[in-house]
Amino acid sequence: MKMPTNPDAGRRRFLALATDYDETLATDSMVSDATFAALERLRASGRKLLLVTGRELTDVQRIFPRCDIFDKIVAENGAFLYTPATGKERPLGPAPSPDLVQRLREQGVKPLFVGRSVISTHEPHEVAALETIKELGLELEIIFNKGSVMIVPSGINKATGLAAALEEMGLSAENVVGIGDAENDHAFLAAVGYGVAVANALPKLKEAADHVTRGSRSAGVVEFIDELISQDAAIPDSADPHAESGADSSEAPAYSARQSIAR
Repeated sequence: MKMPTNPDAGRRRFLALATDYDETLATDSMVSDATFAALERLRASGRKLLLVTGRELTDVQRIFPRCDIFDKIVAENGAFLYTPATGKERPLGPAPSPDLVQRLREQGVKPLFVGRSVISTHEPHEVAALETIKELGLELEIIFNKGSVMIVPSGINKATGLAAALEEMGLSAENVVGIGDAENDHAFLAAVGYGVAVANALPKLKEAADHVTRGSRSAGVVEFIDELISQDAAIPDSADPHAESGADSSEAPAYSARQSIAR
């Protein structure tokens, strides 16, 4: 599918952008000035902005201090929800099994990151993780992300986390554009109204997406944001998409201070 050619339909339908972080919004964990400026333009257009990432919230805050640009952050691959404006934290899954964590450490699984709900490591430790999960009789799933291995509660993924965020915001998934690059992005791109894969995305994700950007990583995100906003110029001022959808029509504040963030 192509990007909707009717500019009025594009603005009326897509009221929010949900983006992955690593190798989509960020390159080598860094968000450039140009990319941040594009996020500001998106917010200034009246649209909402959500981050949907496999990272732990504290990790995101460490490498990207300007988290206040987002209306919601879905962290830990859908298992944790954070609202930057209020500081509200909402776990969406149970805490990790202490027995599982201990057993993996005893087996020398490194690195091993333990979040509020998700345990993560790197390939090839998925084999040890799966065997241990079976031995302990736990109902958990293993999700991959370009070399990373995440152990998540059954039934939790980026799509379920995004759904919880959108429910709090009073938005429908049909009004959201999602953009990503890896295996764990399949679920949430399929759940939104329009799924976008950046040029560096895995082939299977590109096949499933509605649109593939010309640019890779953040260049693709900036490209798509500008294409989306460019459609607004053809719409009369009286055509307020938020009024029709019931969403808040007030524009989100633009942030002038920008900086490159490195791990």
